[in-house]
Amino acid sequence: MSEKMRSKGFDGMACSIAEVMGAVNDRWGLLVMRDLLLGLTRFDDLRRSSGVTNATLSDRLKGLEASGLVERRQYQTRPARYEYVPTEKGQDLAMLMLALVQVGDKWRRRQGQGVPLRFVDAGSSHVLRLATIDADTGAILTAPKIAVEAGPGADEIMGWRIARGREGRTG
Repeated sequence: MSEKMRSKGFDGMACSIAEVMGAVNDRWGLLVMRDLLLGLTRFDDLRRSSGVTNATLSDRLKGLEASGLVERRQYQTRPARYEYVPTEKGQDLAMLMLALVQVGDKWRRRQGQGVPLRFVDAGSSHVLRLATIDADTGAILTAPKIAVEAGPGADEIMGWRIARGREGRTG
């Protein structure tokens, strides 16, 4: 097993979670993506919504653009002003947002708080939620017991993580 230290980024790590986290960067990047996916596109709106400083927002938008999650489009020439729009890759994060909302809502309900945001089907207005589905049968699993196994893109460290995790659960 390689004990290589990674001080910045997740380059070379065969992990899908690390790939998404590397693209988003940090909590501010995630909140900026939340706002972009909600339809906010202008710098001032993004700053107002998140409460982030101008410098931090500017830095996160540049990072999200470099990661291919956001496209910057000029909407005014004098002075030059830009809006920020999620790319197809950025729109893929809607599923992650839905998962985070579901977990956050569960925690809020336990504390007697209401949910601040709902995802609904645009056609029917029915509330949406993520579910665990059996990939072979298509059946929705209501109380899945989730286990993990190495996939075809796993590297040595991922194999070690999985094996070590199993040891911890069984012994």
